[in-house]
Amino acid sequence: MSVLLPRRAVLAAAAAALGRPVRAQTRASVLRFVPAAVPGSPEPLLANPVARSQSHMIWDMLYGLSTAGVPSPQMVAGHEVAADGLTWRFTLRPGLRFHDGVPVLARDCVASIRRWGQRRVMGEQLLRRLAEMRALDNRRFELRLRAPFPPMLYALASDLCFVLPERLAAGTKLAEMVGSGPFRYLGAPEGLPAFARFEGYVPAPGPADFTAGGKVVRFERVEWVAPAEPPVTLAALQRGLVDWWHDPLVDVLPVLRDTPGLRVSMADPTGAIPMLFFNHLQPPFNNARLRRAVLLAVDQDEFLQAAMGSEPELTRSGVGIFTPGMPFANDVGMEVLTSPRDLDLVRRLVVESGYRGEPVVLLGPSDIPRIQALSQVANDLFERIGLKVDYASLEWSALLQRRAMKEPVEAGGWSAFCTTYSGLATASPGTHMPIDGAGTEAGTGWPGSKRMESLRDAWFDAPDLAGEQTICRAIQRVAWEEVPYIPLGQWFTASATAANLSAVPRAPFPIFWGIGRD
Repeated sequence: MSVLLPRRAVLAAAAAALGRPVRAQTRASVLRFVPAAVPGSPEPLLANPVARSQSHMIWDMLYGLSTAGVPSPQMVAGHEVAADGLTWRFTLRPGLRFHDGVPVLARDCVASIRRWGQRRVMGEQLLRRLAEMRALDNRRFELRLRAPFPPMLYALASDLCFVLPERLAAGTKLAEMVGSGPFRYLGAPEGLPAFARFEGYVPAPGPADFTAGGKVVRFERVEWVAPAEPPVTLAALQRGLVDWWHDPLVDVLPVLRDTPGLRVSMADPTGAIPMLFFNHLQPPFNNARLRRAVLLAVDQDEFLQAAMGSEPELTRSGVGIFTPGMPFANDVGMEVLTSPRDLDLVRRLVVESGYRGEPVVLLGPSDIPRIQALSQVANDLFERIGLKVDYASLEWSALLQRRAMKEPVEAGGWSAFCTTYSGLATASPGTHMPIDGAGTEAGTGWPGSKRMESLRDAWFDAPDLAGEQTICRAIQRVAWEEVPYIPLGQWFTASATAANLSAVPRAPFPIFWGIGRD
């Protein structure tokens, strides 16, 4: 996409698209942020990076997570655990309040853990082992377990266990966006939220490190601005109408780097993991032999080149089931992805799998360029190995609706599609939804695998890191045999900011504490 538009036209478009700048006397105290996408619902249990960013502004957690993946007390002062690991007692820090001025109480934590546990994998595992959970007084609550749950603190820190007021946690839908996080939610006209610094927020001790530590907010207000055409956002950055553009298209990065007054940096050290998903309920990909044949055809570099061609330093191939650089990444069976590709062999394996020309409906988004590029590579690959492909191009919102259909392709169903998961989400079995093996009760594609479910249950019971890593090696081995999905590599997000912004954190999603203006 060209950025060489007439300067006057670009600046006029920027002003029209981004609205009038805030008044000069207050502009220094306002941070204006352009996200990669409109966040949509502020439901705190949504896992996509844009939603996570918004949720961490509004709500706080009992434990935070450092960039190294280590949990530490956030809303709690600490905990006590019995020698047998069956009784956990937590004590809240004093002075915590919700945005409406109401104190945070132990019963709010109990209700929030229960709500979380009914919706997230880590929480579900905890509730399975739970005998009783109760508030002991206003600041202390207790969990009594039927069986030990070694990853207790990691679960509370890593899997969206936000604390809501009891009255909101008890409902199915949130009637109010009231939390105790460092920002108050001011509403979202046209889907674009604004936030004000919560003056009653009491930061945890110590320096901030990702979602852990002292979340000190230096701006009075943060406004999210609608993503616009690249020339428009570029002009807005140049004029100071916006301060931070998260995840610009790779084609624009060279221009941003050459623009005085702007700074480009890698935003997310854990990156995103692009994936090829299959429909495990319907032919032809309900056939594991066919899925294994496709696995042997995938060249991760080919997919990454299509999506991130001008920025190879922002990509990594040789990516397995768990996020590279994180504790559970391993090299078990990686030759299925890293050995030389032999498409003649794959075509024979496709025939030997029993495939007989059944239609393959491949969904591809028309409005997300990188995923569209992945989808087009998958389409070409399917055709080269002898599959009969029907490529369906549709907007992402329509793709999500069709993706939820379990019917055969002739009744409007689907066979395969590409998407991404954050590297944070695929770092451990507890948050890694694509390896869910619960069949029709599983997530995307509905893979059914008793072996995978058994291994994931065992991971939750592993007594130490070495035991967890052994199980993760077994999980990866099973994944190459059953192929719930195919990882297509890893890419990293870039961010463009005004040069006068300081202390912009590198994190798996945008966070807004610690940032200032020089």
